[in-house]
Amino acid sequence: MDIESGHVEVAQRTFTEADVRTFAEVSRDRGDHHLERDDEGRLLVHGLLTATLATEIGGRFTVLARRMSYQFRRPVYAGETVRCETEFTTVAERSDGRTEVAAEATFTRERDGAVVVTGSFDGVV
Repeated sequence: MDIESGHVEVAQRTFTEADVRTFAEVSRDRGDHHLERDDEGRLLVHGLLTATLATEIGGRFTVLARRMSYQFRRPVYAGETVRCETEFTTVAERSDGRTEVAAEATFTRERDGAVVVTGSFDGVV
């Protein structure tokens, strides 16, 4: 396995209106707050769509997640770029050849550095 405890991975993405609309269809989360612009003309990105930055990182290492937990702290709107920094806090070989992993993630909005999501996941590789 290519990671050790303390290893940090980063994923970044600018969420588009097309991303929001596609996610609404795939997830069937078609709440008005995701499909209609607010009074300032903004389209709200789904929290779980934002969280896919952490799943991107898990996918890089073929993590089969058992648990994911997220705290959605501030809104993200279409057109904004979010950076997810994920630290693997546990990487432990098991006797069956698999590897236990746990990670903590912090998602920040590029334009102002605000933390928009925090979370964690664990699973096996």
